[in-house]
Amino acid sequence: MENKEFTITAFSENSIGLLNRITIIFTRRHLNIESLAVSESAIHGIFKFTIVIRTNQELIEKVVKQIEKVVDVLRAYYLCKEEIIYQEIALYKVPTEALTRSSEIEGLVRRYNARILEVTSDYTVIQKTGHKEETQQLFDEMKKFGVLQFTRSGRIAITKAKKERLSEYLVKLDTEKLKVRT
Repeated sequence: MENKEFTITAFSENSIGLLNRITIIFTRRHLNIESLAVSESAIHGIFKFTIVIRTNQELIEKVVKQIEKVVDVLRAYYLCKEEIIYQEIALYKVPTEALTRSSEIEGLVRRYNARILEVTSDYTVIQKTGHKEETQQLFDEMKKFGVLQFTRSGRIAITKAKKERLSEYLVKLDTEKLKVRT
């Protein structure tokens, strides 16, 4: 089976040790997590884990089922690149003297739709949002100016569907609870 890139989204209340329990699922299956981001979701009190892995269809289905078995996880889904809108953020710190020596950095900032966040006498911080390939390309072009520091966030993503899948799932649960009561 062919390996593809998948984005897993898992929803949970904020509980201690949950990230460890989720990552153990990947470790046991010898799967490398390429990107991981955790943040609050649009639903109050619910957190969203966004995990990027490269695997095959059969294994991704098993992994998502295992994640859903973790007690604190409300629901987990996997999506292909075509089903999501995603971005990463990268920060680059370069010596300010490189910026003043060459107008090429300013040209790169414009060409890559990046922005300058801070300028001091010692360094300049540049921010770029985009896909990993885009942020890496900018890094590769800026190396010649002596990048002092570089960091890139994990992927954040939303589905192309009209509503978040968890919202639909919660409505379904509420409907089922009402049916049981009556």
